Amino acid sequence: MSETFAFDETDRKIVEQLRQNGRATNQQIAESLNLIASTVSTRIRRMEDAGMLRVVAVSDFAVHGYHVLIHLAVQVSGRSALDVAEELAVFPEVFAAHLVTGSYEISLLLTLHDIDELPSLITDRLSKVPGIRSMIPAIGLDIVRYGLDTAPIDRRRLA
Repeated sequence: MSETFAFDETDRKIVEQLRQNGRATNQQIAESLNLIASTVSTRIRRMEDAGMLRVVAVSDFAVHGYHVLIHLAVQVSGRSALDVAEELAVFPEVFAAHLVTGSYEISLLLTLHDIDELPSLITDRLSKVPGIRSMIPAIGLDIVRYGLDTAPIDRRRLA
């Protein structure tokens, strides 16, 4: 990476196009900015190489037909939390399973097509897993942030 990076107005416009539509092709961006696709490609690569731009794919649950996210806190008794978590993790509705500290031992993120699936999932299926003492569901109302930044952008390097 270079010590300084000249981030100009064209770069800003390219980034804005990517923010509006992260799936836009270089050709689409070029057409909207009256550039050629190779210029857009070169500038994106230059920004990525300088550590000033990172394109990260984030799956949209709704695109896959999942319209409900549930956080499920699970308290365990009489069985290893790891064993219970591993058994819960095989359910297709379980997007993520974590062992945690605090008042419960397992944290699950469930993805459902419809809220009507929740009662039978909890009472007829998940509750049958040995070792579960209690489950506390919390329905996700909106996603405020979903993503992972592994290397923060150094804004001091912007010219």
